[in-house]
Amino acid sequence: MLPQFMYHLRRSQFIQVFNNSPDETSYVRHVFMHEDVTNSLIMIQPSLLSYDVDTYGSVDETTGEVNNDPEPVLLDSMSLGSQKILLLDTFFQILIYHGSKVTEWRKANYHNLEGYEYFKAFLEAPKREAMEILMDRFPLPRFIDCDEGGSQARFLMAKLNPSTSYATNPNHMYGSSINTQLDVLTDDISLQLYMDHIQRIVIAKK
Repeated sequence: MLPQFMYHLRRSQFIQVFNNSPDETSYVRHVFMHEDVTNSLIMIQPSLLSYDVDTYGSVDETTGEVNNDPEPVLLDSMSLGSQKILLLDTFFQILIYHGSKVTEWRKANYHNLEGYEYFKAFLEAPKREAMEILMDRFPLPRFIDCDEGGSQARFLMAKLNPSTSYATNPNHMYGSSINTQLDVLTDDISLQLYMDHIQRIVIAKK
């Protein structure tokens, strides 16, 4: 767990001050030093919840209960999906991200049509969760509601581990549709490469 947290710490705004003003850097570091352990860990490694349209509202075969709870997923590009809504909590930001299919259905106004009450409830679920976080947290986080491919989606992409990027999928840049997984366009190394590098250093010192 420690190397994983160190990986996210070195990518956080506590260490990476590029594009941040000195005031912003001082502010986030000040808040970090005065929060409890739970909130401090969220600042280092944000939490990510996934709402999948295929599983939301499904009935558990064991208990018979309806499952409307989000699924905690890895802070990784593999967690992206066109039929998902992701809820990111970085402590300083609360972000709701809609996949491309969900965005299309919402813009088509399906959630306001008769017979699509299920989809309306699906869209409202992450908003209720975000509202609960916003009401309980101080200082008040910035709320971001964005769609796949939108300009505000960069705040989510910057936090994800880029396990799928143009470096791992060279066909992406040539418009190949073989891999439907969304790639993160970044030069940052992935967590796996970071771990491999640490292992090589440790082994070399023995």
